[in-house]
Amino acid sequence: MQPSPLPTPPSRPARSWVQRLFGRWWRRQSPARQDRFATLGPLVSVLLFLAAIISTFWYLRNEEIEREQASVKRDAEVAQQQIRLRLIENQEQLVRIAREIVTRTIDQEDFLEQASSFTRERPEVTGMVWVDAHRTRRASYSATTFQAELGAAPDNSGAPRPPEPDAAFDTARELRQPVYSRPFNDRFDNAVFQVHVPLLDRSNFAGALVAEYSVEALVRYFVPAEVSNRHAITLLDANDRILASTVSNLPGNPSRKPQFVHEVPVAPAGNGLVLRGHGYRTSVGLIGNTLFWMVVALSVLTVWMLLGTWRHMRRRLQMQNALILETNFRRAMENSMLTGMRAMDLEGRITYVNPAFCAMTGFLEAELIGRRPPFPYWPPDRFEENNRLLQQELQGRSPAGGIEVRVMRKDGSVFDSRMYVSPLIDPKGQQTGWMTSMTNITEAKRIRDQLSASHERFTTVLEGLDAAVSVLSVQQAELLFANRSYRLWFGADAQGHALLAGGDPGPFRNSEFGDSIESLGGLPTTELTEAGSDSREVFIEPLRKWFDVRTRYLQWTDGRLAQMLIATDITARRNAESLAANQAEKAQVTSRLVTMGEMASSVAHELNQPLTAIANYCNGMVSRVKNDAIAKDDLIAALEKTSRQAQRAGQIIHRIRAFVKRSEPVRQPAQARQIVEDAVELAGIELRRRNVAIQVYVAQRLPVLMVDPILIEQVVLNLVKNAAEAIDNAQLPPARRNIELRVVPRHTPEEGGVIEFTVTDMGPGLKEEVLSRMYEAFFSTKTDGLGIGLSLCRSIIESHRGRIKAQNLYNGSSVSGCRFSFTLPVDTSRSEAEHPTKPATPQSSIAS
Repeated sequence: MQPSPLPTPPSRPARSWVQRLFGRWWRRQSPARQDRFATLGPLVSVLLFLAAIISTFWYLRNEEIEREQASVKRDAEVAQQQIRLRLIENQEQLVRIAREIVTRTIDQEDFLEQASSFTRERPEVTGMVWVDAHRTRRASYSATTFQAELGAAPDNSGAPRPPEPDAAFDTARELRQPVYSRPFNDRFDNAVFQVHVPLLDRSNFAGALVAEYSVEALVRYFVPAEVSNRHAITLLDANDRILASTVSNLPGNPSRKPQFVHEVPVAPAGNGLVLRGHGYRTSVGLIGNTLFWMVVALSVLTVWMLLGTWRHMRRRLQMQNALILETNFRRAMENSMLTGMRAMDLEGRITYVNPAFCAMTGFLEAELIGRRPPFPYWPPDRFEENNRLLQQELQGRSPAGGIEVRVMRKDGSVFDSRMYVSPLIDPKGQQTGWMTSMTNITEAKRIRDQLSASHERFTTVLEGLDAAVSVLSVQQAELLFANRSYRLWFGADAQGHALLAGGDPGPFRNSEFGDSIESLGGLPTTELTEAGSDSREVFIEPLRKWFDVRTRYLQWTDGRLAQMLIATDITARRNAESLAANQAEKAQVTSRLVTMGEMASSVAHELNQPLTAIANYCNGMVSRVKNDAIAKDDLIAALEKTSRQAQRAGQIIHRIRAFVKRSEPVRQPAQARQIVEDAVELAGIELRRRNVAIQVYVAQRLPVLMVDPILIEQVVLNLVKNAAEAIDNAQLPPARRNIELRVVPRHTPEEGGVIEFTVTDMGPGLKEEVLSRMYEAFFSTKTDGLGIGLSLCRSIIESHRGRIKAQNLYNGSSVSGCRFSFTLPVDTSRSEAEHPTKPATPQSSIAS
């Protein structure tokens, strides 16, 4: 017999994930927070219930409004559709009648019959009129008076004619299609509007067929009864004036303002006639609902009672929280500290450690509380030293500035710390032990060592510099720093700084820089420190040295404004520059002498002509005087000719002497025309010897040049002489033995306003390898050349802030000449107008 199975206990229903999540969240809350949630729960429930009631009423009200708005819109559109369909149908009939009139299918009698039939079947049409192109009435029929008239009918009413029909007639004539006029009042003060159907006879406007509608009849006959029973329908014009309506106001009872309005246009083509549907609310809304206010009153009462209960519980919680805060305040303060705290009793046993102490050492609180020396955070190699410090601490002889010790973490790593010891006093004033605070100073010690090493490296670098470095306080004129070079040259005081900064051996406040600092005294420090550095060259007479001095303002380590000065000895460079300038000057003089040496034979030939003439004149006069064959006037004429030849020889010698004379370069105002004339006069001897012609063009009213005229004359002469040599050496025919010298103003984006000198020849040109090297010193294409001519020309032009360049001229693929040009900046403050000269016209000098 098998034993019966034991009954299984009933299984607990499985909780949903929401219940599990809520239960877990509820258990995590503190009791005080659970009490608060339990108190606020009913209050929130009542507020949610009240919000739900209000939302329900509001939803029902909005739904009623939307339904009523949709009903008004639907009825207005139904009425619009009925009226518009009627107007379109009538318009088609009118177009058919107009077509029959144009094709002369019907005459005036037939028109009256069709108009009578048309208006009889359509009560909204009050009349029809047939007018020609000049608005002259041909036939008309009135449905209100049943009168048919042929021709123009006289208007005996005396009322002014409304402008709307005329405007519609003109529009129909322009558009050549049916046009609806704007509503207006007829002679019976009824609101009407017209439709003008144009009569087009072979695309020519022959008049119009006019049908007049009654606005009131449209509303009466074509607004459905079910629509007018539900809502009020009104026809208005463009000025919002009511023309007709399905309802009328009772006398003394003004109508209510409709809550729902929907407007749609009526006429197919648009004439300002608008159909408006009106709707009114039937419910009283939330304010007049008694049930709503009863629910609100009950909800407010419940909320008031819950608030009273919650206030009572809050006072109890405040007292409970005050006790908890008082208990946890000390622990929270200790736990939030980054400084490790350790308490020991009088026997040296650890009684308390804070979390920061545990985090520093890596030991748990349970591993430290109750431990006696040696402590687990003592390094094994420092037991004796730490034990000595502990005994000193227990005896109360620890220094007030703290002690520096090494601490070992639980993982074996060691760090540096500083400990401060103070007595631990209980509330009765009895000492119960010792309180120790510990801070980790490993990083601070590392930064301090790095700063010390960095300062040492910085000082070593500054002391090794060949430049003098000094820092001076602006307010106190106190020398804050000076390196070895400064002390070697100027000593250990601030006199050298003042000499370098302002050139005044007196106190710094009286120097040039001191005055500038006082003038900027009101500015913030950042304005001076961000101003950048200043550089200049200073000569110190006692040392007989030149210094390149760079100064700038900075904020010293203690916050004071200071001036840093770096002075570099540039005496050797200045001496080299001076020597180079002297050598360049000698090279320029040498170049002029070489040029004149090359032209020596030509100069001798040039001087031989006036000297020979002088000798001939003198011999002729002597012979004629001896023979008494000369008159006084002839003698005077011969002497004048002799004097002119002597002056000519003297001018040639004076020009050559001025050109080769060695002198210091002097910048002075000079005229480009005078420079060119002097250079061409010197070059004329060489040009005539080589049988080369030169054409000179100098522009009028050129600005004044601030140059050394002899140097610029040397450049022009060298370029002209080189061009003549190139033409002569190439043995070119007479047609190509020409040189053109032009001087014109130019304006370039890089240089601005300049004067350009251009020397163009028709020689064989320059090779590409020569173009790339022709400005190199001692490079020459001549067998007997020195190679300093073009190099000096370039140096001279660049010293005057100008540019020189050369290029070949091409005729197709063959070289047809060469062009040298250089530019010089101009002095725009002066011009040749201040120094008038002879007019600048093209000049030509042809070799004889």
